[in-house]
Amino acid sequence: MSKRVAFIIPVYNRPQEVRELLASMVACGSHSEEWEVVIVEDGSSESSEGVVAEYSARLPIKYVTQPNGGPSSARNFGARQTSAEMLVFLDSDTTLSPAYLDTVLATDAPFWGGADRASADFSVMQRAVSYAMTSPLTTGGIRGGGEKMDKFYPRSFNMGVARSLFEAVGGFDEGMRYGEDVDFSYRITRTGTRAILLRGAEVCHKRRTNLCGFFRQVAHSGEARIVLTKRHPGTLKIVHLLPAAFTAGSVVCLILAILWCGWWLLPIGIVALAWLFDALLREKSLPVALMAIPACFTQLYGYGFGFLKGLFCRFL
Repeated sequence: MSKRVAFIIPVYNRPQEVRELLASMVACGSHSEEWEVVIVEDGSSESSEGVVAEYSARLPIKYVTQPNGGPSSARNFGARQTSAEMLVFLDSDTTLSPAYLDTVLATDAPFWGGADRASADFSVMQRAVSYAMTSPLTTGGIRGGGEKMDKFYPRSFNMGVARSLFEAVGGFDEGMRYGEDVDFSYRITRTGTRAILLRGAEVCHKRRTNLCGFFRQVAHSGEARIVLTKRHPGTLKIVHLLPAAFTAGSVVCLILAILWCGWWLLPIGIVALAWLFDALLREKSLPVALMAIPACFTQLYGYGFGFLKGLFCRFL
């Protein structure tokens, strides 16, 4: 009998994260008659096969491998391994909230995304990075599922789409390395299908655990925005320009502070204090709030740098 929902998880050298994700699925306690898990090993040198074997008696898991082709290729390959009516895409560095499976199995929405948040057992750095990526004060609220500065476009770390829609748009574009999930969401939206934020389908998302890796990640997202703008005219919004404007403005303030008066650094200091107090209110932790300041600067400067670099390379 065909399963109604398939959870497709591309994996690249992350067996421990796969173990944590599968453990969270077991903890949800939902019956598995209607769903299955498809783990796609994308040319990893550190196999997750042993981890999958540990959970094969408790979860309906299908483990498949392919030569390394990137996340888009792995997701498309995983979709071909199942006949499920609904395809749910998860990143391997996520874990599910207790109500996740029941929420997903209960919905009949053809296209949805879920929010992400930090878990209580995350490190200080992980919680700070999560704050930077989900706070509306860094434009991250569009990912966190709360206050949003743009229309909601599901991301592939936590996204559900009906198979009919997935096939209608041809799946993920395997020629894109970054921004491929936003491109996919844009193409789904053009079919006339409205994406919804599925409350209750939250994941805890372990993002980059050091600022250098985080900077590279968001810089790639900034560059991808230029590609997405060329592919989908009219999708560039003010919110996408804010990190670049903040980056350029910070440079101007720094130059003026050096050449003229140190008070020009005051605007940057005020923004940093706003992050500090907001993170303290949200996270209830002073160490996390203090670390949120460099994490937020990294998020905005990284995205802004990538955006400006992409703009220069592709247009100028």
